[in-house]
Formats: sequence, C-alpha cells, structure tokens
Amino acid sequence: MSKQTVDAITIEVMKNAFQSIAEEMGATLIRTALSPNIKDRMDCSTAIYTNEGKLIAQAEHIPLHLGLMPSVVEEVLKIYPPKDLKPGDAILINDPYISGSHLPDVFLVSPVFYANELVAITANIAHHVDVGGMTPGSMSVKATEIFQEGLRLPAVRISKEGSIDDEVFRLIKTNVRTDVEVEGDLYAQMAANNVGANRLSDLFDRYGVPYLQMCMEEIMNYSDRRIRSAISQVPDGSYTFEDYLEGDGVNEAFIKISTQVDVIEDSVVVDFTGSAPQAEGPVNSTIGVTKACVYYAIKSLVDPEVPPNDGTYRSIDVKAPKGTIVNPGFPASVSNANLNTSQRITDTILGALASVLPERSAAASSGTMNGLAIGGLTKNGNGENAYFSYVETYGGGQGATDGLDGMDGVHTNMTNTLNTPVEVIETSYPLLVRAYGLVDGSGGSGEYRGGMGLMREIEINCERATLTLMSERQKIRPWGLFGGKEGAPSSCFITYPNGESKEVSSKVTLTLEKGTVISFRSAGGGGYGYASKRDKDMIKKDVEIEKITAEEALNDYGIAVDI
Repeated sequence: MSKQTVDAITIEVMKNAFQSIAEEMGATLIRTALSPNIKDRMDCSTAIYTNEGKLIAQAEHIPLHLGLMPSVVEEVLKIYPPKDLKPGDAILINDPYISGSHLPDVFLVSPVFYANELVAITANIAHHVDVGGMTPGSMSVKATEIFQEGLRLPAVRISKEGSIDDEVFRLIKTNVRTDVEVEGDLYAQMAANNVGANRLSDLFDRYGVPYLQMCMEEIMNYSDRRIRSAISQVPDGSYTFEDYLEGDGVNEAFIKISTQVDVIEDSVVVDFTGSAPQAEGPVNSTIGVTKACVYYAIKSLVDPEVPPNDGTYRSIDVKAPKGTIVNPGFPASVSNANLNTSQRITDTILGALASVLPERSAAASSGTMNGLAIGGLTKNGNGENAYFSYVETYGGGQGATDGLDGMDGVHTNMTNTLNTPVEVIETSYPLLVRAYGLVDGSGGSGEYRGGMGLMREIEINCERATLTLMSERQKIRPWGLFGGKEGAPSSCFITYPNGESKEVSSKVTLTLEKGTVISFRSAGGGGYGYASKRDKDMIKKDVEIEKITAEEALNDYGIAVDI
C-alpha cells in the first residue's frame, strides 16, 4: 500500500484491532493465572507498544496500571536497547524506581519480531501475592526502605531467544513465600504476551509493516488532538486543593498533598509544590504513580472516552519536586503508595477542578484501596507446612455526582479489581468469612447520596498469621461537594479468642492467633448538593431498601418515613 494519510475510518478500525489484541492478552493472563489475586480479582493489565516503546493500546483494567504503562517500556528499552533484543526474549522488572509501581507489581516485556525486524512490543503487569520482604504480601506498613519490601528485579531476561532461564526462575522462587503461585502467574504472563505477539503477526501479515506503523502513529496523534480539544473547553486558570494522608504507618502525623492545576489553552500543568517531604514509612509515591494519577484524573474529567495511548498524555505536564511524598528519593519505601497515596493524589486533582467543572465532578470516594493481607503457615494436602498469602483490596462508597447517587461497595478511581468470592477465600486459605455486606447509612447525605462502604469479618483458622492493614479515611472522612455531607469513616476491630476487642489504626501489622476475628469497614462516599434538595421519594426508597434508617432520614433530610 502507498504511504498516505490514514482516514478516520481506518483509524477507528485499527484502534479497535489493537485494543482487541490487548483485551485478549488480558483474558489469557486471567484465565491461565494460578493465584486468586489474578484469576479471581483480576489485578493485572495488558498493553501493546510501538517498536520504540510508545504505548499504542491497552486493555481497560486497572487505572493505576494504565497510567504506569506508558513509561515502563521506554525505561526498559534504556536498559535493553532494541539492537540487543532477540525473538523469544522476555524481560521481567518490578523495581519501583524504574517501573514506577511497587514490588508486587511485576511487569513482563516482550519484543515482537516480524521478518527478523522488531515491529512492536507486548507487555503486561500482574500483582503477585508475594515477592518476599518483611511480611506476607510484601507490603508491610513498617518498612522504611525499599530493601525491606521484597525482591527487586531491575530488568532481567527470564526468557532468552525462546528458552526459559531456569536460574532466574530459581532465584525468584527462592525469595518468595508462595513459590508455586508466583511461578504459575509468571508463566501466565508469558502466555499473555505470546498471544499478543501472534495476533500482531497476523495483522502485519495482512497489512504490512510500514502501513501498520503509520496507523499506530496516527492513532496516537488522534488521541493527542482529541484530548487537547477537550482541555481547551476548560476555562484557563489556576485551581488548587489540598488533602491529607493519615500517617505513614511509622508515624501518625498527617501528610499534606498540595495540588495546583494550571489550564493553559489546550494543555494542563499539575504542580505538587508545597506537598510534604517524603515519608519515613511506605506511603511515598514514585513519579510513575504520581503521573498515573494525574493522567487518570484529567482524562476522566475532560474526555473519559479518549483512547488511552502515548498521544493522550502529550499535553499533560507534571511537576513533582524531588524528595517529596509525590516523588521520593531512593531508597524510600513505597509499597503502600499504590493503595493509599495514589487515591489521595487523585482526590486533590478532582477537588481542584470541581469548582470549574461542577457538572463532571464527584464528591470524594472512599479514598483508599483498603488493602488487607493475611499470611502465614498452614498444612498443605500432604500434611506439610506451606506458606499462604491472601491479598485483597476492598471497595468502598463512591462519591455522588451531579444527578447520580454514588455506587455502593465498589472500587473507585485508581483501582478496578473484583472482590475475591467468599468460596474462593475459604477453599484457598485457612480463613473463614463470618460476614460480608454493605454498611448501612455510611454514604454521605446530600441531594445525591454517597455510596455505602462495605464490611467483611474474617476469622483466622491456622495457628498463627500475620495481618497487614493498609487503609485510610479513618480520621479524615471523604468530603462532600456543594453542600453534600461527608461519608462515614473506615474502621477495623480485632476480636481475640478470649473475647477482648479493640480498634486498630488504618495502617497496622499484627501477629494473630487462631480464632481471632478481623472486622473491617470501608469508608462511605461523600454526598453531592444540599440534603434539603433530595427528592422525597428517593429518601423513602432509601429507607425501604435499608440504605438508611428512618431515624437517619429524619436527622439528615428532615423527612419522617413510616415503615
């Protein structure tokens, strides 16, 4: 085919072709993974890149991953230049100071060759249930440096020209608690990239290398034009907001995140000057995570449907001073930033733009991924001691928007995982789920009500286990917008075998004995608009379906409801 400008129809067809390949990669990874964290919770993402490492398409999985993936392959190519790559290579990396995430998130990057030419790259990211470190799950709230958080892979070939490197595999398996699950999930990651490579080869067979590469470039240019057009509809100006983290796990002092969003014609600059210095505990957000939050928040507000690729983010600049909570210096610990700091960064950007984009904005959601990890030793099928590691993030209340109540018990903003079914938890781990449901009345009141948080009670059924809770919004409730009220806070109570019960902080690591019960409640979402404006029929329905009580209807809305 002659080299011509690609028309709009072809851009749409090719965009969907690349997107469908990325989605099939994701389906392959989920269906072939071994750990519930991937096969049930779907804590993973997949993507396709140009041969220069520029993101071209990605499956719609985890927003945090989607924002990280535009840069990770370019960083890998600095370590392994294209001239050094061979067909059949596969590169592992989880170093947060290169990949931008935290150690449990392991990236696999695979070059795609066609007719002996590097034509594209496939990549995926999967959250592994353990990569070593101080505690099961590899996300201790007490870590003060990256070395305490687990095995760090700076970019190593796990496959060389199609041959699996057994030495690398053995090194990894020796340094993790759940070696069987980790090995199985790594093979699933390789399978996903192989599927992507095969589907891309079919496309190159059909259309040829030059034409497809031109299509890739035009797809990125299209996203760039579209996001710039959307940004240009936002009034120029500087918009500010600040919010706080409730300590870092080591210290309890609040940690400020300060954000200024400057809209200048068709571009945006997000400046975090004034944010707190990097923390001693593991809530430091690498620049990769910080950029991911910015990309997500801006895209969500101005044009949620724009195709996510390298072009989408060309008009967005991020200023994050080195040595701060949003851009720490090595070797600061970072494992909990993905779960908590990322959500708070996003809250500040959404809060900053709420005044200028009120019809598109939402009140604060639960503001955390509510990470819970339980691990230790149990008996396997042969009666031998074996490690287990249960890792999950719990949903909460979604913030209300103009015209809509917030959803109940869902993941919001930077996370999009599913829950682990009760049956899977009880068959996979020595744990008993005693209760699971929504927290009535936890959504903030308003013209539109915030979503309800959720609750889960888990009993330890092995002799001893380590609990790590990585949460937020226990002290500072999710804020409402334009007169809407705050959502209810999160909480966690530990009930010991002797019946004694006590509340613990939002970030804690504890050793628990058999029979101990963990009762966790996530925060509700903030309300939108004044409660006095809420439709009376909606209030009555809330009472009827037990989202609020009759007493709450009277206290929050001034409406007496007979039940």
